[in-house]
Amino acid sequence: VTTTTRVTDLYPTRGATEVVTPRQDPVVWGSPDTPGPVSAGDLQALDRDGFLAVDQLIGPDEVEVYKRELDRLVSDPAIRADERSIVEPKSQEIRSVFEVHKISEVFARLVRDERVVGRARQILGSDVYVHQSRINVKPGFGASGFYWHSDFETWHAEDGLPNMRTISVSIALTENYDTNGGLMIMPGSHKTFLGCAGATPKDNYKSPCRCGRGDAVRRALTTMASEYGIKLFTGKPGSATWFDCNCMHGNITPYPRSNVFIVFNSVENTAVEPFAAPIRRPDFIGARDFTPVK
Repeated sequence: VTTTTRVTDLYPTRGATEVVTPRQDPVVWGSPDTPGPVSAGDLQALDRDGFLAVDQLIGPDEVEVYKRELDRLVSDPAIRADERSIVEPKSQEIRSVFEVHKISEVFARLVRDERVVGRARQILGSDVYVHQSRINVKPGFGASGFYWHSDFETWHAEDGLPNMRTISVSIALTENYDTNGGLMIMPGSHKTFLGCAGATPKDNYKSPCRCGRGDAVRRALTTMASEYGIKLFTGKPGSATWFDCNCMHGNITPYPRSNVFIVFNSVENTAVEPFAAPIRRPDFIGARDFTPVK
């Protein structure tokens, strides 16, 4: 069921100028006393920093299963032709396959795994559904990086998520070194929302850059980096990084890596109409099926 309710916009963006807004929402929504796979200390760290690293979320044998499935998907001509696949314009290699939990039963089982969805429920304090899932296959040179951005800015502006009650997990399927590193996050940046300037371009989801790279954005990012610093995540295959939807993060590297990326949203924070875009993004980018993961 899709709701058309218009709610108060707590996080203005895509206006005439950049706007900085203090976070209006909790980071950890669940009670610290609620039992679950995340310890009380780790919940406190997540609240403070905006992220949580897990050295081995899945084991080596499981990694091999997911790698084989990833390879099968990206080599399938039908998947390449599917609108849910994003192909690099220069190399013509697949960069991402969206809605992978609906395309592949192997990845659907991963979403339902209690080690995964259990953490999401505990952090968000409710049942959750998958707002977005994808496999990322960054083939190295010829592929674009992901410029610094907050996912929530996009999900709020273009998908209509009202509140910051969304958590992502990136599970490494290849080793993340400091040279191919996967993910860079500014610790603590999740407490500040950076609203971007300018109208939403058509088919913006096909671009790795969401918020623009103008001088004002660069100045704001430089200020945030100076205040918060930058944490680079490394780890073996099977390691995972959980991070809040409003963390400022990026990945800009010429070296290859692969991961599976799952975004869980609270069933109490379902999408309304976009706050700063003329039309919704496709459902495979921002789900309109709010069925809880069971």
